[in-house]
Amino acid sequence: MSLRFIAIAGGIFASFWIFGLLQEKLFKGTFGPDGETFTFVMSLIFVSSLVNLAYAYIMMKIQKIQSDVHVPAVYQFSISLTYLLAMTSSFLALQWVSYPAQVLAKSAKPIPVLVMGVLLGNKSYHIARYLMVLLIVMGVGLFMYKDDKAASSEIGFGMGELLLILSLVMDGLTNSLQERVMSKHSIKSEQFMFDINQAALLLLGISLVYTGEAFKFVSFLNKYPIVLLQVGGVALCSALGQFCIYKCITEFGTLTCSIITTTRKFFTVLSSIIIFGHVLKGRQWFAILLVFTGLLLDIYHGKSSKKNIQK
Repeated sequence: MSLRFIAIAGGIFASFWIFGLLQEKLFKGTFGPDGETFTFVMSLIFVSSLVNLAYAYIMMKIQKIQSDVHVPAVYQFSISLTYLLAMTSSFLALQWVSYPAQVLAKSAKPIPVLVMGVLLGNKSYHIARYLMVLLIVMGVGLFMYKDDKAASSEIGFGMGELLLILSLVMDGLTNSLQERVMSKHSIKSEQFMFDINQAALLLLGISLVYTGEAFKFVSFLNKYPIVLLQVGGVALCSALGQFCIYKCITEFGTLTCSIITTTRKFFTVLSSIIIFGHVLKGRQWFAILLVFTGLLLDIYHGKSSKKNIQK
């Protein structure tokens, strides 16, 4: 395991850990005497995309990257669209389903990545890779699931579940399209990040004006200026996280990136247990065993595959 891999994976873990804390405070908090809540999902994604764009531009200038190779326009907008649909539908789903249900669904992200890789990318994976990913997904989902009466009482298949399925499908399409572009074009991760967020801003800008959310968001900021700091913090963490994700995809592949982004949820909860002294149930210790077994087997299988190729 190289130091570069550790640095990129660590960047994903740290940035999205802080991102999650700030995001929860923003969406779960109330503002003013009337207890108003923040509901401007597209506006938040717009600000995040704007910061991502600026971050990528600055990094290209610092590293003196001057590339004539860009993401083709059709891929810019298709990847941006699938990414925006995945993010928006995931946030909106929380209006109908519980947080544990959302976590269980999103922790299954490696599955659509594998499926889309096979169907659209003509990729093939060893059966052991499927089993390892399944172990990790089961472990993360089992650990984070809260078996309380409130969660178990939510029965049925409705809008929330459909939105989560849409989010997962869009995640899979996004990863597959990103890998296809990388395999055909030699594009720096910074340039890739710049091009995709540029297209995302155009799509979001049109949507914000058309729906009228842009004007409501500005009005909300005028009433509660503190929200701008919280939105900015979320956007900055998102920029660093997305940059690390693009680096991970270009250097280590989408499946590896998917495993990292899934297991970082697990480690976020684990750090909370250590810091705040939460008591673990037997089911949760079993989940830890599943996750670490999957990770260790994946590392072992990866090394074995490289040795066989070298032979």
